[in-house]
Amino acid sequence: MARILGYIAASLDGKIADRNGGLEWLFKYDDMDLAEHHYGRFLSRIRTVVMGRATYDFLARDPSPWAYTAQRVIVVTSRPIESPKGPLETRADVDTLITELRALEDGDVWMLGGGQLQMAFLERGALDELEIYIFPEILGGGTPLFPPATAPVTPKLISSKTMERGCVRLHYSFS
Repeated sequence: MARILGYIAASLDGKIADRNGGLEWLFKYDDMDLAEHHYGRFLSRIRTVVMGRATYDFLARDPSPWAYTAQRVIVVTSRPIESPKGPLETRADVDTLITELRALEDGDVWMLGGGQLQMAFLERGALDELEIYIFPEILGGGTPLFPPATAPVTPKLISSKTMERGCVRLHYSFS
């Protein structure tokens, strides 16, 4: 059974993107050494990437080559994607998707992108673990790490780690 994981960065005031939807605040940390927690090492464990439509549209606007050619990519959307940037599948029903993902036996699943889809999985008890990297930036506005929830969720802290340049890694379990 596949584990469904989150791996996300946020500002100190709990934003994942600035007021304009940008990530420039985060890009200035690209040279930071995350050692065993580096994004590339995390991604090498992932077989399936799941993202919402807003995350897909953000990534599709980037002129860089499609980064997820080694993974199965599923975009949760009710609208068709004309001329997809890379190979992908779409799903509209989250409950059916969760059942499909749980049946996978070829590797872990990453919930890529914003908190809205992650919250949908959390509320259904379908997110197993979440790594949050908190960077010492106060954006004063922007996209929240999590949207309002319909019910409280209480994760269990697996570990916390102070990293270079004032970053803190928090690793939670939801099982």
